[in-house]
Amino acid sequence: MRIHEYSGAELEDVAGEVFVPMIAQTAPGYRGRMALHELGDTMALSRSHWGPMSAVRTAQMAARASEDDLMLFCIQTAGECNVYQNDRFVAVTAGTGLLAEACSPSERVSSTETRTLTLRFSRGLLPLRAAEITEGCARRMRPTAPAMQMLSGYLGRLFTVADDLTAPQRLDAGQAAIDLLAMVLRDIAPSVPSGNGSGGVLLDMMQAHVREHLADPNLGVEELARRHHMSVRRTYTLFERIGTTPGAYLRQQRLLAAQVMLSDQRYARVGMSRIAAAVGFLDLRTFERAFLRLYGMTPAGWRREHSRAGAAPVPVPQELPPR
Repeated sequence: MRIHEYSGAELEDVAGEVFVPMIAQTAPGYRGRMALHELGDTMALSRSHWGPMSAVRTAQMAARASEDDLMLFCIQTAGECNVYQNDRFVAVTAGTGLLAEACSPSERVSSTETRTLTLRFSRGLLPLRAAEITEGCARRMRPTAPAMQMLSGYLGRLFTVADDLTAPQRLDAGQAAIDLLAMVLRDIAPSVPSGNGSGGVLLDMMQAHVREHLADPNLGVEELARRHHMSVRRTYTLFERIGTTPGAYLRQQRLLAAQVMLSDQRYARVGMSRIAAAVGFLDLRTFERAFLRLYGMTPAGWRREHSRAGAAPVPVPQELPPR
């Protein structure tokens, strides 16, 4: 087992070596710790203690992923964070599992200390079709699901005994974990669009509509249901597939778009009221309170600490509202 202890300035180097390259923002005095077991050439199991941070994997970084690009399956063992990938926003809480792929841009934000158990492996080891793997990314895996409980318990035990296993045994144990992960991904298949049902397609349509109309202040749950010719009750049922409500999803997408704009120097001179309006908030105080609840700081505070150059990793309104 290898141990890494690192500061905020060293975080990007450690992440690039152990996980995937990323751009990180941390608070002064940041400290992190990671214990790592190598299970094979492209397989590793780690237990990490992270401080509050923002980590971005840009489109340029994702484009450089190798042909056998890496996957990261994380179990949040303590704390909370928000993850964005493949046009999906996930609020991750303790016990939740989440799959991420290196070949897609992503963003992870945590305002508190977090602990994770992470399995890193080559995509080719997962016995699923490529489309199924991508659709399984950024899908919340409930800690109460039986398959998830099996996988979580197995990985925790594997981390404990890995040093006592031979190299072939570690490799076999890692592959067994990946097979269990495939079972978990099949268990959440109802949220993945397929040819044998319309629910997933309708959900994708509504999610896409939300992301494309964030600036519309009239877009709420009832209006979303009306535009897709279905009842409010049916709308709630569809969003249960991804572990949230339509109202929470709409609010999260609006705040995520605002967070991205506040992190981008291209919007550095844009006033807070205009940014709020650009993502559908007509009242500045409502926007500020919602942003504070989700990210643990005010929009102005976020801008001061996270402003960076470069293109935003998620869609934001192409035109800001008039002054």
